[in-house]
Amino acid sequence: MKIEIQHVTRYKYGEPATESVNELRLTPRTDGRQSCYHHEVMIEPTASLFTYEDYFGNRVHAFSVNSPHRELVVRTRATVVTRDQDTAIRPAAALEEQLLKLQSEEFQDRYIEYLLPTAYTLETEELLAYAERYPFGGEGLFAWSRGLMEGIHRDLTYDPGASHVHTTVSETLQLLRGVCQDYAHLMIAVCRSRGVPARYVSGYHFVGDLQGGSADFEQASHAWVEVQIPGTGWLGFDPTNQAEVGWRYVKLGHGRDYKDIVPVKGVYRGSGEQHLEVTVDVRRLDA
Repeated sequence: MKIEIQHVTRYKYGEPATESVNELRLTPRTDGRQSCYHHEVMIEPTASLFTYEDYFGNRVHAFSVNSPHRELVVRTRATVVTRDQDTAIRPAAALEEQLLKLQSEEFQDRYIEYLLPTAYTLETEELLAYAERYPFGGEGLFAWSRGLMEGIHRDLTYDPGASHVHTTVSETLQLLRGVCQDYAHLMIAVCRSRGVPARYVSGYHFVGDLQGGSADFEQASHAWVEVQIPGTGWLGFDPTNQAEVGWRYVKLGHGRDYKDIVPVKGVYRGSGEQHLEVTVDVRRLDA
């Protein structure tokens, strides 16, 4: 499916800002499930972009605006062709064989960054107690991952006002409420506590045709999880919407948690007063 994304981030400052240094992780990846055919970045005030790939292979655009400015605007536009992930290759190996693979030194060394806890996904007593509710079954790790996704979707209540960008898994388990970032971090933490590599994914979720064809609804960036299934590879799961990742999802990048893949981040010299506006438009270009 061909999908177009327009993303606008606008910062307004109470006092003129200077020496603004920023990083963008807003370029859709090209991988086995999607291909990015066009991507453009526009900065106001005009700034030169320095482009590189970070440790996780995410495309990063860096820029600086040194002159005084009261507003900083980042506009991106991308065209991406997506498809459903290939679940036809679900692992045929028995659970015992998969667990042996998880425990092997070679496997753990390869995926160590996605096995260790982070500040967002600490392995606390509360997390371990929660993970006990989702023991491995006999149907393999794909079925276990899907069951975990469904359980988190059932256990949490979506509530944009309950959490903030720094909310940890421990806090989410106390609240049992949150947004896509919190759902994703909880699933990642449970996976890692069980020795299953999992990573945080940022991107977009096309839902326009589910809104009666109207474009007059609020859209935003989205987050989900990729789990490394021995014998299959990385597969995406969205606990917020209780769905396997398919053509509706456009991936920007992945990392250990939200901190690795913040879409727009930066620092500047000036007063602390600022106002942030973000608008996202995700459209399907063909039927």
